[in-house]
Amino acid sequence: MGNRKELTPAQRKELLEALQKRFEKNLNRHKGIEWNKVQAKLEAAPEKLWSLNEMERTGGEPDVIDYDKKTGEYIFYDCSPETPKDRRSICYDNEALEARKTHKPVDSAMNMASVMGIALLTEEQYRSLQRIGNFDTKTSSWIQTPTAIRKLGGALFCDRRYDTVFVYHNGADSYYAARGFRGMLKV
Repeated sequence: MGNRKELTPAQRKELLEALQKRFEKNLNRHKGIEWNKVQAKLEAAPEKLWSLNEMERTGGEPDVIDYDKKTGEYIFYDCSPETPKDRRSICYDNEALEARKTHKPVDSAMNMASVMGIALLTEEQYRSLQRIGNFDTKTSSWIQTPTAIRKLGGALFCDRRYDTVFVYHNGADSYYAARGFRGMLKV
């Protein structure tokens, strides 16, 4: 397989089965969307399947949450109850990672997302996710940060506490065991 972002037939079958099972278990997340149409799109996009597998492998539990009628794309978000377990204890981006002189985290959210072929959720996307369930009640997730805030050394993250979604700021170089990131992928 090498550097190719492609799954083996067995991996593809296993992932599609997991995605279908999650899709059918959570029909409230994607009203009016039919699995067979989603599956056809996925089977025609091996690199997107690879990215979804990375979301799954790192604990994201990706699921379809919307359909963009303009582009004809299905939109997947990480729908794990808490921020994905294998994407925690990371700072915001590589600039922040490089700025740390001691106790560097292993990676950054922006780098991990890029390697996985996904994007961090925006604040608007994070809030839309929270409308379909209660996520990050014990953890928090980095979100895309406006350039003006990032230039000043900050980054944004969100969580859900007291039945309310909060947006906070922190130094982009900070990292915590309970903070990771949620991703989005269009197929």
